[in-house]
Formats: sequence, structure tokens, C-alpha cells
Amino acid sequence: MTDFNNKLVLITGGSEGIGLALAKQFFSLGANVWILSRHPEKLEKAMDLIGSERVSESQKFGSITADVTNHEQINLELTKFLKEVGTPHYLINCAGYSYPETFLNIPLEVFHRQMDVNYFGTVDCIYSVLPAMRKRGSGHIVNVSSMGGYVSFYGFSAYSASKYAVRGFSDALRSELKLTGIRVSVVFPPDTDTPGLRKENEIKPRITKDVSGTASVASPDHVAKEIIRGIEHNRYMILPGLDNKFLFHLSNLLGSWTYPVIDFLVGRAYNKGLENKFLFRLFNFLFGWLYK
Repeated sequence: MTDFNNKLVLITGGSEGIGLALAKQFFSLGANVWILSRHPEKLEKAMDLIGSERVSESQKFGSITADVTNHEQINLELTKFLKEVGTPHYLINCAGYSYPETFLNIPLEVFHRQMDVNYFGTVDCIYSVLPAMRKRGSGHIVNVSSMGGYVSFYGFSAYSASKYAVRGFSDALRSELKLTGIRVSVVFPPDTDTPGLRKENEIKPRITKDVSGTASVASPDHVAKEIIRGIEHNRYMILPGLDNKFLFHLSNLLGSWTYPVIDFLVGRAYNKGLENKFLFRLFNFLFGWLYK
């Protein structure tokens, strides 16, 4: 069992959702926790919630107000953090958001913004912290991707691209750091009951909502608990939830046959005569039970 007592944890996107749930749970395990967000008012509320999980008077916690898309600001604030607080034992990159829409209905700047937040925000934070971890010779970097980082479908052309990038980046980083004493993990959370998901649901195309609505929604606390368990067991790929694990392994097993399955789901949602086609009937028989 990993001992988190007095370990320093830095969580980006830590003011709400999965990041906040992680911050509270790490603090309840005796860690010292800092959270980073661009929203001062959310950070203030989050600090109260984290503080309520204190288990030792010696524990420390704090916040950093910074935007992960602003490289100069991130480098400045994290350099200050490293000097004044210390080198984190765990850097968890949780900052991210989704804008689900069909390709031509997504403003071009949103594609760039998704990459800036979800991918480059992760890269920039690691770029600022990793040299100090290398100097110490230890650390654990945890990058949060998404189910949309290993399988994608209708409405997620911007989001999945950024989350696939996080996965590819993490694969390469894991390989590079394997012999340095620094561990890397990548997390693929399922749909989670967060403010971000509630915002997504307000703009999701009907087909996207119908297809993604067939999956269960996890709680942030449950996802955070499984992430910490994955860290404790030194897992590289962390897949919270049984449905998530099943879908990941099923998609790997099916290979290119994953696409007809996705087409079946989208076709069923689109509901324009595919019921009369052989493939629709076949996949309804083979896979329909998974999505009831």
C-alpha cells in the first residue's frame, strides 16, 4: 500500500469535478495538496472542501491561480511553486473540457482551444515540473485523457483529437522516463457527473446524446478512488469503471470491427431506415444487449 503521508500532490483543474475529488481524497490520505485553476472564486470554495478532509495538523494545502493555456504564466507560477513549496511527488493533469458538436458546427477556434487546454496545457505543466523531478530522481506524472482518447464517434472530432494526443504523448513519455525513476500513468475516465459534463449535455447534438446516453455516468468520487488505486498499483493505463474496462478491451479485441459497431449505434440513433439493412440487424443481434 502506497503511503501518501506528507507527499506533495499538485493537481491542475483541481477546483471542481474529478480534480477536486482527487484533491479531497489525497488530503484525507495525509498528503499535502495544491490545486491549480484559472478561476479564483472556484479555488476559494474548493479550498474549504479540501480543508475539511484534514487528518493531521501538519498537513499543508494551497492553490495556484493560473491558466494552463498561458505558457508564460504557467512557467512563472510553477517555478515559484517549486521554489517556495517544493517538487511534487505527484503531478496530476486534470484540466480539460469538451465541446461536443458536429465538425462544421464547431468554430475553428474551438479546435485550437481544445488542444490548448487538453493537450498543450498538459505538456506545458509537465515541461515546467519535470526537470525538478529528474533532479530529485523520482515522481509520478498522471495525465487524464478520456474514453474519447481510445474510441471516438459522432460529435467529438475536436475533443477526441485532443485526448488521443494526451494518450500518444503519455505513451512516449512513459517510454522515455521508464529508467529515470519517474513513473507515468494515463487515465481514461468514463462520462462523469461533473459541471463540465452538465455543460456538454446542454449543447450535445441529439445523436451524440443518444449514443453516449447509453453508458452509465460515474461519480467524481468513484473515479478519483480508482485513479488513486491505479497509482498505488503503479498502473500505466487506469480505466475507472467496469463498463469502461470492458469497452476498452472490447475495442482492442474487435480492432477495425469497432467501426461497424459505432456505425450501428449512430445509425440506430439517426433512425433513417437502417433497420432494414443486414449489418444493422446483425449488430443489433450481436451487440444491442450492451446498450439497453
